[in-house]
Amino acid sequence: MSTENSELQLSKPKQAVIDWLLGGDPAIRWQVMRDLTQETDDNVAVERSRIASEGWGARVLSLQSSKGNWGGEADARNWLCTSYTLLLLKDLGLDPSGEEARKSIGLVRDNITWPQQMGGQPYFDGETEPCVNGWILGAGSYFGEGSARLVDRLLSEQLKDGGWNCNAPTSRRSSFHSTICVLEGLLEYEKAEGETAAVTEARARAHEYLLERRMLRSLTSGEVIDNNWARFSFPTTWHYDVLRGLDYLRSAGVEPDERVAEPVSLVARKQDQSGKWPLENSHSDRVHFDMEGRDGEPSRWNTLRALRVLDWYHRR
Repeated sequence: MSTENSELQLSKPKQAVIDWLLGGDPAIRWQVMRDLTQETDDNVAVERSRIASEGWGARVLSLQSSKGNWGGEADARNWLCTSYTLLLLKDLGLDPSGEEARKSIGLVRDNITWPQQMGGQPYFDGETEPCVNGWILGAGSYFGEGSARLVDRLLSEQLKDGGWNCNAPTSRRSSFHSTICVLEGLLEYEKAEGETAAVTEARARAHEYLLERRMLRSLTSGEVIDNNWARFSFPTTWHYDVLRGLDYLRSAGVEPDERVAEPVSLVARKQDQSGKWPLENSHSDRVHFDMEGRDGEPSRWNTLRALRVLDWYHRR
């Protein structure tokens, strides 16, 4: 057995950690119930329904303007804030069929278009950069506004090495940041619309791009590409890190192999003596308010995601 594998023979989460997670926001609680404690579907649905009226979800929804955007009427770049917000609502798990979600998404669909220099299209048809279009496809698909035309564009922009880069065609080498954003969008589209050979094949090629690089290393030198990728944050917005990449593979149903042993071991080593994971490397991108404490303090988001990644790896 490899060193990485032997280090990963961890016990089940402490009950105190589960209780701590369940003491958090409804957006945390319903995912703990679904992914860690295997509650009934009915109990999970009841908890999830609270997101629209309590805690973070309700607070985010209350900040939307009458024109559909977030970020303020005078903010010339409020499309960016709006995109980050829709990603956050998806990650929180706001029920897309609920009245609050339909009203909010309807405002975006009916009122927001991209500036002409970014394509001038309706919001959910996307703009010009694959990383942003990955967000739009993911949020749009989750909330019932997925665009087949946007999928076709993203598939046509996949690079030979299997990933995507917002700087293409100037750069022909893929970016981890761009690739994870597109992958999350394509996966959400297939969840909503059903699998297609073209999308499934594109995702499989991109999975190999990540896995061949062990989720964080250069294919040519073997060196870690960016030390920040070993520091876990939430919300992630456009930023890649190892925990985000592994949690994507888990959600996509990818069978873990030896190529994820190192990054999974990295995740395991971040666990503190109480069984929790800290918040690290918080990003400056606008997300309205802090959901958790400062960097270095225990993070429910990171703990939830780390525990389900470890569970995914152990179940292989």
